[in-house]
Amino acid sequence: MILINDPIARLLGSWSTVLGPGSILLRILLSLILAAVIGWERSSKRHSAGLRTFMLVSLLGTTVAILDGYIFSVSGQGIFLLSCAAIIGSATISIHSVFYSSRNQIKGLTTAVGLWVCVVIGIALGFGCYTLALVSFAALMCALFWFPSLEVVLKNRSNHFEIHLELTNSISLQDFVTVIRELGMTIDEIEQNPAYVGSGLSVYSIAISVSNEMLKKYKTHAEIIDALKTLDYIRHIEEMRG
Repeated sequence: MILINDPIARLLGSWSTVLGPGSILLRILLSLILAAVIGWERSSKRHSAGLRTFMLVSLLGTTVAILDGYIFSVSGQGIFLLSCAAIIGSATISIHSVFYSSRNQIKGLTTAVGLWVCVVIGIALGFGCYTLALVSFAALMCALFWFPSLEVVLKNRSNHFEIHLELTNSISLQDFVTVIRELGMTIDEIEQNPAYVGSGLSVYSIAISVSNEMLKKYKTHAEIIDALKTLDYIRHIEEMRG
């Protein structure tokens, strides 16, 4: 399978654009190296899918793409069933990495999508699309490393946020609601956390909207939560993040 429009392939030479021992070794090595970097980033943040998982998923994508390329070069038919199966398989693996935490937060979405992107990068390398694979890898790393900080800044200034609230007793919930209203905020939804039902703890997930204009302008979510922590009946409070 020959690719003539890839800039990096042109720089490397014609050997990298056809299926041969050298190009196969290069594609697999690049696949493992890029996946290892992504997996290291995920494992460093204590996510369930780490270094080996990402490397194996990427290796899967690269290997099946090479096989599809070989089948195409022999038969002349570009169905690419193996590559499609690899994408579907990675999606299945991704689904199982998503879960609800004890604080009723969805966890693992970023890792799940990262696994999916990783197998596609592996497939791109398997077909010899070096430039596409490296650009996609760079974009993924930007999303994992730099965008979280920007996301925190934007969320901290939004008019809506959710909190995980633990009270010393359920009777204090009405007092908390009163304080929220006095501060110029409204409660959109209150849900008792099902993970703590029957434990004797009063734990809630609460969606809040900031309606006070001064509060919107001068106070972040973190500052509002720090002020609420001073209430005697609050055992623990924190903002819930996806």
